[in-house]
Amino acid sequence: MSEGRSELEELRAALAASEQRAVAAEADLARVRAVVSTSEAMIAGLKLEIALLKRDKYGRSAERSAKLFDQLELQLGELIADAAEDRVQAERKTTKVGAFERRKPVKKAFPDHLPRERVVIEAPSTCSCCGSERIVKMGEDITETLEVIPRQWKVIQTVREKFTCRACEKITQPPAPFHPIPRGWAGPSLLAMIVFEKYGQHQPLNRQAERYAREGVDLSLSTLADQVGAVAELLKPLNALIEAHVFTAARLHGDDTTVPLLARGGTKTARLWTYVRDDRPFDGTAPPAVVFRFSSDRAGEHPTKHLAGWKGVLQADAYAGYNQLYEVARQPGPVASALCWAHARRKFFELADVQTNIRKGKSPKEISPIAVEAVKRIDALFEIERMVNGQAPEARLEIRKRQSAPLVADLERWLRGERALLSKHAKVAKAIDYLLSPNHWPGFTRFLEDGRVCLSNNAAERSLRGVALGRKSWLFAGSERGGQRAAAMYTLIGTAKLNDIDPQAWLADVIARISDTPVSRLSELLPWNWAGARKDLEIAA
Repeated sequence: MSEGRSELEELRAALAASEQRAVAAEADLARVRAVVSTSEAMIAGLKLEIALLKRDKYGRSAERSAKLFDQLELQLGELIADAAEDRVQAERKTTKVGAFERRKPVKKAFPDHLPRERVVIEAPSTCSCCGSERIVKMGEDITETLEVIPRQWKVIQTVREKFTCRACEKITQPPAPFHPIPRGWAGPSLLAMIVFEKYGQHQPLNRQAERYAREGVDLSLSTLADQVGAVAELLKPLNALIEAHVFTAARLHGDDTTVPLLARGGTKTARLWTYVRDDRPFDGTAPPAVVFRFSSDRAGEHPTKHLAGWKGVLQADAYAGYNQLYEVARQPGPVASALCWAHARRKFFELADVQTNIRKGKSPKEISPIAVEAVKRIDALFEIERMVNGQAPEARLEIRKRQSAPLVADLERWLRGERALLSKHAKVAKAIDYLLSPNHWPGFTRFLEDGRVCLSNNAAERSLRGVALGRKSWLFAGSERGGQRAAAMYTLIGTAKLNDIDPQAWLADVIARISDTPVSRLSELLPWNWAGARKDLEIAA
């Protein structure tokens, strides 16, 4: 009997030891997973950091970096989430996770302007070791956690007391409070939020109304639309000032993008045009600004009308609709064309992008060696441009004539030689013809004659990036007037962003002040002047 009992105890002990070994192995596996996933996240983070540093050093390149950044950021987010799950699992498996080397993230301090709320954990009244009550505070450790308070709505009641005179019986009362919009009910901050979310964050009014209703404030779509129209009308004087500033520039960036316009039976393709003034690349002192215009189609009459009375250098693509601007007989004079090398490079890059072509199932043999070489040569021009960016026109022109001009001449000779050996049906031949066309080549070489000219039209393309993203949210413009109103609001918001100020904060302040500001002082509300005034007030405070 005793022998059977001892054997049973031995078996139980062996089973317990086996279970302990299994638990230990499972814990070791969890720790290994945590190490691997953390390392993978660290590697992905380093790759993204390297890519960002390269972009900061060498400038933006939409074809090569846009997809890469999206992919790296998505991959990094997923790997960090995986690492977090594995670390939690490792901590659950065992109370003591073995130490392993990993790059600990550096916690960025929360902004100082955020209010702090102290939550003090009640301290013990006696020593946890000996039970003595003779304990004295020797310091504290603070752990900060970022939290958000849901948006709060409030109704401001402005009380106007009435008084009557016992002597003359006259009734006196302060004047009614100012409203940005006649008979308005919304404050400046609310109005700024509505229009900025619609045009800056691409949130249609129906979605805004739904969100406000969930927060307990029932505002109909028609009510919000009424406020948007009133704000657009209120801010028209600022639009006029920005347009006047932009169209006094000697050089402009121009481009356009499609905008679906609601029409009978569906939608039709309308256009949103952009004209950007940015003198910073050639060390200009004029503030940057942008003007948007809307049209129901892409007829050449629209840019001709937009730029009527303007003369200077227009940086744009080779769209034939601009040709009327380049005519010698044009008044007040012909516009000088400066074409975009990024557009020309893109046509070669599409034929030289090995990874994309392989991903599409194409054979590496289909990659054009001429396109690869053309991309390398054009990239050499952009490398020089990064050196001269921000310098005075004279210095830029001197470096270009010394370094860029020989490269351009060599590129032209090489491309013409290769083109003579190609069929007119070859894809790379079309890219070469676009660059070397007699109508285009003078525009491509304009930067060798004028130090103010940029090598690319990226400034205009960047201004349209938000519109391209917004199309997925608001789907279409409801009418031509709606498109024109959108262009006016994009002008205000885009100019604020170019001057590195918060568009919503600026709009709120401008909406509150514009009606009381004399016409002669409206320029004080322009983004670049507003930012300077705010900085002076902060310094004085």
